[in-house]
Amino acid sequence: MDDLGQRLAGHALVGLDTSIWIYHLEAHERYATLAEQILTSVQAGRPHAVLSVLTLMELNVRPYRLGRPGAAAHYEAMLSHFPNSQLVDVTPIVARRAAQLRAIHSLRPADALHVVTALISGATAWVTNDHQLRRISSVIDVIVLDDFLAIAAQ
Repeated sequence: MDDLGQRLAGHALVGLDTSIWIYHLEAHERYATLAEQILTSVQAGRPHAVLSVLTLMELNVRPYRLGRPGAAAHYEAMLSHFPNSQLVDVTPIVARRAAQLRAIHSLRPADALHVVTALISGATAWVTNDHQLRRISSVIDVIVLDDFLAIAAQ
């Protein structure tokens, strides 16, 4: 199996699922190393990344639930200014194409919006840990973190 760095290097632009940011911010025991590798690659510009504004919403649920608006503001600043990445709004075009993708592949609404945001932005890969999204591999290269756990542990 390819190394994650090599897999990422094969793409100029990738879409990042919210889980990558969560694993990084929460220093997730199992996935933090892989998330860090991805974000370090993006910071270096190999590849660039795109993320949906939905990521901002999904990341900020917990800080607001815990009464920590300062953490939510920090997350927003981080996402808005992360090097070599772009935070993209959901537009009517994104919503229309997401509906089409959802109809064809039975995706959850948020997943369809995330992926279509990446596609419309020109991304050729979607980085996630959602195994269910493998069903869209005919549309975009789906990179699932679990596939790289054994390699990262070496």
